[in-house]
Amino acid sequence: MSGNDGDLDAIRQQRMAEIQARQQVAAQDVAQEQALQQAEMQKQAILRQFLTDGARTRLNSVRMSKPEFASQVEQQIIALAQSGRLGDKISESQMKDLLQKLSPSSRKSFDIKRR
Repeated sequence: MSGNDGDLDAIRQQRMAEIQARQQVAAQDVAQEQALQQAEMQKQAILRQFLTDGARTRLNSVRMSKPEFASQVEQQIIALAQSGRLGDKISESQMKDLLQKLSPSSRKSFDIKRR
């Protein structure tokens, strides 16, 4: 019977190690999720500070059709704000201009045909 008890103890220890590892992974996931939420809250606070209601509405409209592009615009605005290059709030018309300048579809391309 003593051999059986040793096997049971080894199995128990292995299971406890697995449970502890899962708990550590879960704790890391929770911490990572909290960090992402904190970063999102900071981003939204900066955007509220530097965008008028109209500009935020326009950016949210863009997000519905082009979420990646809207994220790029947000990152650009946040970078400008953090570097101190934004003085006043961005108005809706300024947002329209910014969206046009940053839009990949607005970039002109030239096709050169050789004869």
